Amino acid sequence: MLNRLFLWAVIVTLGSAASAAQHPAETLPDAPSSPLQTQSPAIQINPPDPSTANPTLTRQQAEQSAIKNNPNISVAVLLARAQTEHVRVTRSALFPDLNGDLTGVDAEEASRISTGSLTASRLLYHAGAGMEIDQLITDFGRTRNLIASSSFQAKAADQRSQATRDDIVLATDMAFYRALRAQATLKVAQSTVKARTDVSDQVSALTASKLKSTLDQSFAQVNLSQAQLFELDAQNEYDASIASLNELLGTTNDTHYQMIDDLSLPQPVAPTAEAVITLALQQRPDLLALADTHQADVRFAHAQRDQLLPTISGLGVVGLTPVGSKQYFIDNWYGAAGVNISIPIFNGFKFHAQAAEATIRANASGEQQRALVDQIVRDVRTAWLTAQSAQQRMSVAAQLLKQANLALDLATTRYQLGLSSIVELSQAQLQQTQAQIDNANARFEYEQDLAALRFESGSQP
Repeated sequence: MLNRLFLWAVIVTLGSAASAAQHPAETLPDAPSSPLQTQSPAIQINPPDPSTANPTLTRQQAEQSAIKNNPNISVAVLLARAQTEHVRVTRSALFPDLNGDLTGVDAEEASRISTGSLTASRLLYHAGAGMEIDQLITDFGRTRNLIASSSFQAKAADQRSQATRDDIVLATDMAFYRALRAQATLKVAQSTVKARTDVSDQVSALTASKLKSTLDQSFAQVNLSQAQLFELDAQNEYDASIASLNELLGTTNDTHYQMIDDLSLPQPVAPTAEAVITLALQQRPDLLALADTHQADVRFAHAQRDQLLPTISGLGVVGLTPVGSKQYFIDNWYGAAGVNISIPIFNGFKFHAQAAEATIRANASGEQQRALVDQIVRDVRTAWLTAQSAQQRMSVAAQLLKQANLALDLATTRYQLGLSSIVELSQAQLQQTQAQIDNANARFEYEQDLAALRFESGSQP
């Protein structure tokens, strides 16, 4: 059945070509030329008309807006500040603990306490005011190690904040180039619909004049419908990419932008993959954060070990007792100073277990750091190869578009002269449309790959 249908289509097509050959070629209207045929091999994204309602947006502007407004960056910055305050909390153990007291007591004179934890002297009728001071003299390095651990954790939090910023910048770049690619695809789709509408109108006019068969008209209408479906898909992809971009920019508005691409290609990160790896191991904030975390774990393990050592503290108290029984409060002031040494003897091996746990966790974070180094080396090499391949694809895609434009010119001329069927013209149009899309995608994919390589090297703007 399919063979018979194909044979019938060939006979009708040859018959229409023979009928068209009987008429002078001069009487045939010119076949439409695609608006994209006059474009250069590389699709240029022209700046939008100033009168348009959509604001313009460059990659640099998108990055700055995301850094300023994205809530994930704000969360990372606030957490880093909170960790900085924790350093002050830990360091406070080195300073004196000074408290003031005001006490007034009306009690049964010289009675004794039978319950509770009050001292007997407080059951005497009196009023007094005083201060108590408690100063750590030494705990043989435990507090210093805790402070160092907190400081390294604060540095790690800063690096994690920078890593979050780099993640958002990379995601913004990717979303921007996806939107830019969707914008270029939408323009190709709109031009394709216009070109195929012109073809369909001309073929319909020729069919009405008995110069073309209804088969040509059907093919032209099918091609137009395909182009319209392509335009609908391109519009939906563009709208979805804009929604993703707005989320990264930290806005809930459905703002449609006119993306403007920098026509000059981005500069490579480094001349070789090994140079990029060197940069990554020096600059990657997630690796630096893990290194600081490992140092914090090591110092915390030392602090847990130091719990087994004595703690020496100085104590002091001074005050006045202006009101009170002279029998019990001979002077109206009091004061004392002393030194306390606390020596851990046995607590069920709690301190030993805590020290061992902290040491194991420190070793684990060291292994995590080594694993991240291996992962970074792999990711950098992969990103480098991907970027190199994308750069080569650009030249191939440009050559493909050039050949597709030439093929469409030839197919259009042959169809005008009645030397070919509309099938050949439709195929040439389809190839040109696909070549234009591939050419735009090749450039934007290369820019995406360079953005990914910048991220892997820790060289984000």
